[in-house]
Amino acid sequence: MIAEYALKAQVLHEVGLAVGSAGIQAKPMEMYGVARDRLIELGVDPTGHVQRRLTGEILEGAGLPVAMSVDHQSFVHETFDREVPLFNRVCYGRDEPLLDLGEKLPDWQANTKEAETYVRQMVDRIWEAIPHFKANLRQFLPRSDGN
Repeated sequence: MIAEYALKAQVLHEVGLAVGSAGIQAKPMEMYGVARDRLIELGVDPTGHVQRRLTGEILEGAGLPVAMSVDHQSFVHETFDREVPLFNRVCYGRDEPLLDLGEKLPDWQANTKEAETYVRQMVDRIWEAIPHFKANLRQFLPRSDGN
């Protein structure tokens, strides 16, 4: 969802694409406060964000679905038999995942300072990657000529 808001803020108006996010384990809860606060500092207000679970309908409607982590990529392949690139593949040409907080720090609740630092770094990393995403976007979009 961080990438959703970063893309909406930096790219949406320029390329005319709809941007959304969906998770593989979406639960009805608010965005993690540190992520929300950092996005607000960057000029984006995701306060009303509601998580949603990825469905076949969402995936079929996406021109360029992108996975943040290998777990997400594997879920899409196993559940929907579809290959999707990693965010860092689109941005930098690298198959390098961006790990969710729980993937990076399984016991993050026991070390909130480290968790907060990691989340802020991830927001900034994603934010800084968006111009690269935009620059490489067209080569990942399906071609309209059928090839």
